[in-house]
Amino acid sequence: MAKSPEEMLASMVANLKKNTGKTLPQWIKIAKAAKLTKHGELLKFLKSEHGVTHGYANLIASETLKAGKPAVGADDLVAAQYAGSKSELCPIYDALVAAISKFGKDVELAPKKAYVSLRRSKQFGIIQPSTKTRVDVGINLKGVAPAGRLEKSGSFNAMVSHRVRLSSSSDVDKELISWLKQAYAVS
Repeated sequence: MAKSPEEMLASMVANLKKNTGKTLPQWIKIAKAAKLTKHGELLKFLKSEHGVTHGYANLIASETLKAGKPAVGADDLVAAQYAGSKSELCPIYDALVAAISKFGKDVELAPKKAYVSLRRSKQFGIIQPSTKTRVDVGINLKGVAPAGRLEKSGSFNAMVSHRVRLSSSSDVDKELISWLKQAYAVS
C-alpha cells in the first residue's frame, strides 16, 4: 500500500541519522548557522558542503526554513483559499465536501496551498477555487472520454485527467458526484 506524504516524511526523518550521521535537529542547527534564507541556497550548501543527497537536503532545508514559524493547519489552508474575493465560492466547496464525505470513512481531504486533494489510497480528485467566480474539480478518470462539461484537464493540473468547472452549488449534481464516485472506487 502506498504511504501517505506524512508517513513518507516520518520515514525520512527516522532514517536521517542512519543515512547522514546526524539527526534532523542537528542538521537544522548546521543549516541555521549558515545564515542562508532561501531554500535553493540551503539545498546547494547541504549538498556541496556536507554531501547530503538531494532528498535529505530538501527535507532539512524545508524544516529549517519553517522552524520558528507557526504550523499552518488544514482549516487555515482551506480558509485562505476561500478568503476575500473567493468567499462567495464557499457554498460550492461545502456542497462538494458533504457529498464526497458520504463515499466512505476512508475519504481523506488533504488541503494544500491552492487546492484540496481528495484521497483514498491515492488521489482521486481535487477541489480548487480557480477564479473568484469558479471552482474547478479535477477528477482522475483515466480511460474515460471527455464529454459535455467533463473536459480533459489539459494544463489545469497534471495530477488529474479531467476537469469540471463549477460556478454555483447547483452545479454539484448527480452527474458530477457519479464521476467523483467512479474515481473514488478505483483509487
